[in-house]
Amino acid sequence: MQSYKTTIEFSIRTHDDKISIMATMRTYEDGCAAAHALDLIGERWALLVVRELVLGPKRFTDLRAGLPGASPNVLSQRLRELEGAGVVMRRKLPPPAASRVYELTEWGEELEPVIIQLGRWGARSPSKPQDAPLGVDSLILSFRTMFDPDAADGFDASYELRLGEDRFRAVVEEGRFEIVRGNVDRPEAVIKTDPSTLAALVYEGRSLDEALRSGDAEFSGDLQAIERFLGLFSLPEPAPSAST
Repeated sequence: MQSYKTTIEFSIRTHDDKISIMATMRTYEDGCAAAHALDLIGERWALLVVRELVLGPKRFTDLRAGLPGASPNVLSQRLRELEGAGVVMRRKLPPPAASRVYELTEWGEELEPVIIQLGRWGARSPSKPQDAPLGVDSLILSFRTMFDPDAADGFDASYELRLGEDRFRAVVEEGRFEIVRGNVDRPEAVIKTDPSTLAALVYEGRSLDEALRSGDAEFSGDLQAIERFLGLFSLPEPAPSAST
C-alpha cells in the first residue's frame, strides 16, 4: 500500500504570538508518473491556477478575481509551489505597466490539453452544479473544449468578444477554431456581454432577441455570423448516474 506523506514546517514568531504553519512537501511516494504529477499539481486550487494562466499572464489581483474562493494566503502558497515545481514563473512587465505577473512556463503550457480534457470529462458529470458562477477564462476555455468542427463546415469568420474589461479574438477558419486574448481588426461581428449571458446563449438556448431586449448583451456586425457562432459549441452527453 502506497503512503502519502506531508512534511510540515512550523515557524513561530514570538513578538506577536502568531504561529504560521506551512506545508513544505507533499508526496505520494509512488514511482508512477501520474502520482508524481499529482504531487506537483494535485493540491487544492493548483490546477485552477494553471487554468487561469492558460490564456496568458496575470497579475496576482487578476488571479484573485478569477479564483474568488481562494484566500490570498492559499493562492500565494500555491503560486510558490507551482513556481518551485517549474510550472509557473514570475516576470516584470516593461514600462509603463511595470507590473509583476505570473505565467506558465513552456512545460506548464503543456497542461492545457489536460485542462481541456478534464473540462470535457467534468461536463458529463450528472452531478455538475448548474447554477454555479462561471468565470471569464472558464467560459473561453469551454469554447476551446466544446467546439464542434462539423457545425463550422463551410463557414469562416472572425469575432471580437467583449466580456467586461476582457477582449478576445475568435477566428473560425477551415473547420478550426482559435480564441485568444486581444482585439480584432474588422471582425465580422462584435459580441459585448457578460460570461453568464454568453454561456446561456451558447449552452442553454437563451434567445438572442431576448438578451438584446433585456440589455444583457449588445451585438454589432453580421447577425447571421453571430447566430452561427452561438451554434458552434455543443456539450457532451451526460454520463449515466449511479441510480440508472
